Amino acid sequence: MRITLVGSRHFGVTTLNMLREHGVDVVRVVVADADDRLAATARSAGIEAVVQEHPRLVVASEIAPRTDLIVTAHSHARVSKEALAAARLGGIGYHPSLLPRHRGMAAVEWTIKEGDPIAGGTVYHLAERMDAGAIAAQDWCFVKKGETARELWERALAPLRQRLLAEVIDFAKAHGTLPAKPQDEQFATKAPSLAPH
Repeated sequence: MRITLVGSRHFGVTTLNMLREHGVDVVRVVVADADDRLAATARSAGIEAVVQEHPRLVVASEIAPRTDLIVTAHSHARVSKEALAAARLGGIGYHPSLLPRHRGMAAVEWTIKEGDPIAGGTVYHLAERMDAGAIAAQDWCFVKKGETARELWERALAPLRQRLLAEVIDFAKAHGTLPAKPQDEQFATKAPSLAPH
């Protein structure tokens, strides 16, 4: 299976390592910044690194030829419809919430702010609307009393991300397709950035 990985930073690097351990061929890494550690890690492993022309958008020409699947890992760029069409199975990403709850940039922070007793993670199909594609895999965890967003991420949601992505990749390798369950829009909530503007 040929994968184009779109991402950045630590999450991008750990996802690259997980993909390589799962016997898939990461043929290209797409990054917003040439100096990003994901780009450096890819180049040192002999993987082509391409810098996006537009930092908020991934276009079809940036996807490697004959890509089976696009995987995003800490990318804030939208993958265009044309880019998704360039990959046989489209694309997937991980969101640190039980989608459709907490769609947006600050899902973990909103999980804490809302006092949710249960959190979770979702591997979803990339689509036109952010965080709104069909669900490929999902699992939950409890939130500890007094836990911060960072603590929740490090304790439960980051490990969950790696496990769920690996499960979906393994399913795609075995079946040549991706699981897909539509999100239930009646439960959708927004998780906009909490940073002051």
